[in-house]
Amino acid sequence: MIKTPEAPASRAAEIDALDERLSKRFIALDPSGYFLIKLDAEAGELVLEHFGNTIDEKGLARDSDTGEVLSCKKGGHGPRAASAVYRGRSAKEIGIQLTEGEGPHPLSRLDHALYLGRELQKAEQCLREGSVYEQD
Repeated sequence: MIKTPEAPASRAAEIDALDERLSKRFIALDPSGYFLIKLDAEAGELVLEHFGNTIDEKGLARDSDTGEVLSCKKGGHGPRAASAVYRGRSAKEIGIQLTEGEGPHPLSRLDHALYLGRELQKAEQCLREGSVYEQD
């Protein structure tokens, strides 16, 4: 029996369901901190802000200065100053800034680096299309 390829819409739905399921797994936080990705459409750049944190014994991210638990929800904690800001015209340009040259580098986990690469690619595509980017 010859198997015919699935229709693209069916395959896309299957991939979306897989991604949704994988997004619900436990993720160990990067003790080196977290990033917020934004677009500066006027400058034609991706903006990546790095924030330090401390991971407690329960695996929760806490503000290194106040000890307050950091929320993943928008507006979940007060405004914080980024410890570093990276700007670039492409995901690759920012990726090089994050990982090449003399350290220290703001990433300590490979899964975090892979996540950032995916998100930066999505942000770059939104910048190219002039569409709104929302970080996952």
